[in-house]
Amino acid sequence: MTHIPAPIPTDRAALIARLAEGRRYDIAVVGGGATGLGVALDAAARGLSVVLLEATDFAKGSSSRATKLVHGGVRYLAQGNVALVREALRERSTLLANAPHLAQPVAFVMPAYRFWELPFYGIGLKLYDALAGKAGLGSTELMGRARTLERIPGVRAEGLMGGVQYWDGQFDDARLAVALARTAASQGALLVNHCPVERLLYENGKVSGLTCRDAEGGGSYTIQAGCVVNATGVWVDALRAQDSAAAGQTAEPLVSPSQGVHLVVDAEFMPGRNALLVPRTSDGRVLFAVPWLGKVILGTTDTPRPDAVAEPRPFQEEIDFILTESARYLRRAPTAADVRSTWVGLRPLVRPQASHGSAEATKKISREHTVLSGAGGLVTVTGGKWTTYRAMAEDVLRHCEGEGLIPARPEGATLDLPLVGAPAPGGQKVPIAQAPGAHLYGSEAALLAGLPGADVWLAPGLSEAMVRFAARYEYARSVEDVLARRSRLLFLDAAAAAAVAPRVAQLLAEEGAPRPDADAFAILSRQFNATSQTAA
Repeated sequence: MTHIPAPIPTDRAALIARLAEGRRYDIAVVGGGATGLGVALDAAARGLSVVLLEATDFAKGSSSRATKLVHGGVRYLAQGNVALVREALRERSTLLANAPHLAQPVAFVMPAYRFWELPFYGIGLKLYDALAGKAGLGSTELMGRARTLERIPGVRAEGLMGGVQYWDGQFDDARLAVALARTAASQGALLVNHCPVERLLYENGKVSGLTCRDAEGGGSYTIQAGCVVNATGVWVDALRAQDSAAAGQTAEPLVSPSQGVHLVVDAEFMPGRNALLVPRTSDGRVLFAVPWLGKVILGTTDTPRPDAVAEPRPFQEEIDFILTESARYLRRAPTAADVRSTWVGLRPLVRPQASHGSAEATKKISREHTVLSGAGGLVTVTGGKWTTYRAMAEDVLRHCEGEGLIPARPEGATLDLPLVGAPAPGGQKVPIAQAPGAHLYGSEAALLAGLPGADVWLAPGLSEAMVRFAARYEYARSVEDVLARRSRLLFLDAAAAAAVAPRVAQLLAEEGAPRPDADAFAILSRQFNATSQTAA
């Protein structure tokens, strides 16, 4: 019988007790999204002492609202950014190897309705293959009309001349974030969610730590650290401003938020496991239709917005755009009434000094990340994308070492480090395109099956045991934590998530969670429901 290592419990009282110890850490990370979690894991894997603080929940913001793609970026190749594509393709391979239960290859098909599209896109994607080299997931294939319809049975047949198939990856972003947190904890890091940072501390004009507040118990705690990393995504400018003010300076805004909207419809609109990519829509954007956890994701938009709110809402024109463009390529056109859920992610694009915030400007802003030190020594990282989180973490720690803020340690500690739940090599994998289930737990599926309620299903892909597992081992503290990020039900079907929220609240209360907020979650679920959005 295969030995399954016991997971580390995420008992809240124990975490807060460690926070109150008053020890000095090598590095304190502010922000529990993809970037911050990547930094915490890499630092802990190098043997550094690490604390990470997240104001709400891990991946609450943009890091749970991606298009669910682990990719090199075909659009970036079209823009001529070969270096970014090459790095992303290398990191894509690493991620798929280290978390095979949460990230897997998927075939994409570009349909061709004009004679020149097949050779034009085919050549570009062959270059994509060449850049991937040994890290490639499959060869690009030019296909005729019949073969294209076989691969994408939901595509519009009228006028179809053929298609180009290439390979990329897809993943469960929020569950990957939790896996990063749990893996960092297994390496000795202290991670606390629902614990906002209130202010930075200084000694001799340089950042020496911070104060934070337990959002549940209300206690305040002081953390001393040799290095403080600001990894708060679209909100990095708030801490940067505090750092600059301490030095009597003013920081220019670094981030230009761009909004990406996604709609979810039933799988019948595009049956099968393969994804659809439209490389250039009517306004020059990219449109994806991606099978994911038994549904299909349609998106995305790229719309500038002047603010960075916790729960951004889609603009009506964005919903109309996605539905209109989808109707041009899908055999059956989805309508607003067909949308099960909608979500909005804010991209933390690094602002060029000359940008005026136009739609064209945000499309041209670099998707690469930026690492810099502030006047008081605060290290800020922003930009980038999920696929390159590990490379971004290495860049951050390289910068911190160069500034003399942390002890120098060899790089590469996370290159071959399996994330929590990763099954043994050669194990059977269930495609992420299929409905959610125990396969997302990888090697911990047997442990899950032994918890109370393993055979009591609240909704497709969500059992009572999964709620208990989330509370005991995955840092879940609220109904939203469970239904939005440990389970993905809110992202798949907002109405179904609202219906089971009261029972999830009861289960969390049994597991000791202090805030069974079913009523508050019902309000959030309405925000995720595109039908009520469009009626508003």
